[in-house]
Amino acid sequence: MSRAFVKESDEDLAAGELPERPVPSHANYVTPHGLEQLQARVRVLQEQREQLASRAGDDSQAKQKLREVERDQRYFNAQLERATVVDPAGQPQDEAHFGAVVKIVDEKGREHRFNIVGDDEADVAAGKISWASPLAKAMMSAKAGDVVIWHRPAGDTEVEITEISYPKNG
Repeated sequence: MSRAFVKESDEDLAAGELPERPVPSHANYVTPHGLEQLQARVRVLQEQREQLASRAGDDSQAKQKLREVERDQRYFNAQLERATVVDPAGQPQDEAHFGAVVKIVDEKGREHRFNIVGDDEADVAAGKISWASPLAKAMMSAKAGDVVIWHRPAGDTEVEITEISYPKNG
């Protein structure tokens, strides 16, 4: 059937094509701080939704933004419902596990420090990597002094774990 006979506008068609944010199939482990971040994000999205809903009647930009906010709400609500809080203080302190801050030396002798956190907390620029990432998986259960193989798209490389610590505030 030709689109000329369909009541949907181009805006409605574009909105229907807005993809959902994929919810990872693996567990949603979060630090206590990560849980607070998720809860805050859900509150902010609810406030944004309420503000946009009040002016979305004739404003096509507000309608589109409202659809995006509602999509994000569905994602973050699902993540919050799936959240399993892991207290870093309960981890073996001499091994790299969820919540650990791990200092490594790469193949070029450069030092890096990474905090192993949940998916929604991950921020590589801030040194926070998801527990489900290849680097975190390579480091899991390792101890200081261990050399592990990091399986990367650019090729496998070895990194040495030189220090493991756990933040006091999670």
